[in-house]
Amino acid sequence: MSVVGRLAPSPSGEMHLGNAFAALLAWLSARSQGGQILLRLEDLDLPRCPARFSQGVMEDFCWLGLDWDNDPVYQSQRFRYYEDCLARLDAKALLYPCYCTRRELHAAPTEASAPHAAAPVYPGRCRELTQAQRMELEARGRRPALRLRVPDQVYSLIDGHLGPYAANLAHEVGDFILRRSDGLYAYQLAVVADDAAMEVTEVVRGRDLLSSTPQQLYLQDTLGFPHPRYFHLPLLLAPDGRRLSKREGDLSLLALSKRYKPRELVGVLAHWAGLLDVPAPVSPTDLAAEFSWERVPTEDITVTALP
Repeated sequence: MSVVGRLAPSPSGEMHLGNAFAALLAWLSARSQGGQILLRLEDLDLPRCPARFSQGVMEDFCWLGLDWDNDPVYQSQRFRYYEDCLARLDAKALLYPCYCTRRELHAAPTEASAPHAAAPVYPGRCRELTQAQRMELEARGRRPALRLRVPDQVYSLIDGHLGPYAANLAHEVGDFILRRSDGLYAYQLAVVADDAAMEVTEVVRGRDLLSSTPQQLYLQDTLGFPHPRYFHLPLLLAPDGRRLSKREGDLSLLALSKRYKPRELVGVLAHWAGLLDVPAPVSPTDLAAEFSWERVPTEDITVTALP
């Protein structure tokens, strides 16, 4: 089967080195196998993802030498498709409205979360509300999110880079949101729906998203979608231990492009990825023929200074 990878940036700010690192390795993994690379702009949250950021991301990819094989797909244009997916889940009685606020969830006692859990385990407060209780909450101005019922079941995978990973959805996550109370579709639904529609076979992304993969496996099974193969990468960290982020404006490509040529920056990223012994100017195409996951580190990488 032909490999289909994807570049799937969230255009909520200027792309930084961590985004470029993940994009380079996703591109190299697919191209080294003679596969395709598709581009998807994950601009679900339109107020935070103005068009100029999407355009900037695409310009950054081109500057680095990362091409793609399709017309860009914009998640903001696919809401009807996501609604169809929700309707399929609702027909199986797997969805229910949730009126809990974030403050209530963080204040409520829950089962102890696993170390990798990103949020408290949802305790199921709204799972069995009666119609009268729901009407009362809505009369008080509460707008519900939609949650997906999860089974008391372990979902596991063999990550192509980090190895075995598993989570019991009921105990470590709880029923999770597919549409927010403000009407925006959740990442979990959109990424699963679009990977299936785009026939993606390989997902390369940062290890901070590894813990969400069991939720996506369950959602894929429930919707009858195939499982892509997953590869999770080490993160690029600032010297104080936090991961690079758009919010902090860490090492944006826009700023770095004024100091470095693209081959120089790709060489630095390739060195951090274990593909070059020392940083040296190189293009993504030059790296593709010799790419190997065995050379990529599994531990996070602290970015102290650029050469």
